[in-house]
Amino acid sequence: MSHDIKRGVSLYSFQNDTFLRTMSLEDCIRTCAEIGAMGIEVVGEQTFTGWPEVGMPEAEIAHWHALMERYGTTPVCHDFMLDYKRYKGRPMPFDEQVASVKRDLDFGARLGMKYIRALVSINPDVLVACAGYAEDKGLKILLEVHAPLHFDHPWIIRHAEAYEKSGSQALGFLPDMGMFVHRFPRVWKERFVRNGVPQHIADFIEKAYEDRTLSEYVLLDVQQMGGTGPSIAMAETLRHNAAFEPKRMLDFMPRIHNIHGKFYEMTEDDVEYSIPYDEIVAVLKQGGYQGHICSEYEGNRWIEDAHPVQSVEQVKRQHRMLCRLLDQPIPAALQA
Repeated sequence: MSHDIKRGVSLYSFQNDTFLRTMSLEDCIRTCAEIGAMGIEVVGEQTFTGWPEVGMPEAEIAHWHALMERYGTTPVCHDFMLDYKRYKGRPMPFDEQVASVKRDLDFGARLGMKYIRALVSINPDVLVACAGYAEDKGLKILLEVHAPLHFDHPWIIRHAEAYEKSGSQALGFLPDMGMFVHRFPRVWKERFVRNGVPQHIADFIEKAYEDRTLSEYVLLDVQQMGGTGPSIAMAETLRHNAAFEPKRMLDFMPRIHNIHGKFYEMTEDDVEYSIPYDEIVAVLKQGGYQGHICSEYEGNRWIEDAHPVQSVEQVKRQHRMLCRLLDQPIPAALQA
């Protein structure tokens, strides 16, 4: 099946490397270019010094554009934050929320982005109020649909209805593939066991997830099994993750413009252990999706207490998988 799905990387995937300063911004972008992942997504606070508190770092923005030109990469999305509930010790009023989002639209435009990512908690009225400004900037605001929310959740339906009522095409969605965790991630389980979860309780929780047992029942069962602390925390993950159906993206495809290719563990066989990317990519092809799948590696936090974090290797494995699923040739840098 022909398609126009492109590969990219969220530099969030390299957060350990950039925090420890073992990779520079140029290292990250060069790595993406070498593996043929030409779309670049950023979290502004991670990539640019002092944003947003100290304003736009002009020298760093110029450096960003120089790197885009040097490596032939394409700016895709700026992931912005809006901590409206704890802003300066008070809730952020509506008008200030709108002004804050417009500031991120300005920043995204300066970076040459097509999209900015909105956190799922943001009120749809705030985004609707920014739609005209986004249109003027040539940008779209994409709400991240992130577990435990999903495309049948009332909050997401409320957003979809508000977008349609607005009549603006500048409002859309960015699905996070963490909605489709069809198997309890192995790296999660192993970390919880290292944190003190008895093996029999860890096995029970994993099986309960496989059986799609209601999370409240699992929590009660774990308590009755004598589980405390880490065991309760492991059981709580069932409240915040679920195996929703990728095909639900189809009804929303006209407003889906970017994808977070969330993954926790790519095996040596280039398969994501817990997320069915074969099904996901098939749905994206069926729906005529034309944007990027941007890698978002989040397995680091589950292994860093016991193992070296190999972000680059994990991202490479995901892109070998994506090349296979997207019927694309494997670049030399990805050939083992």
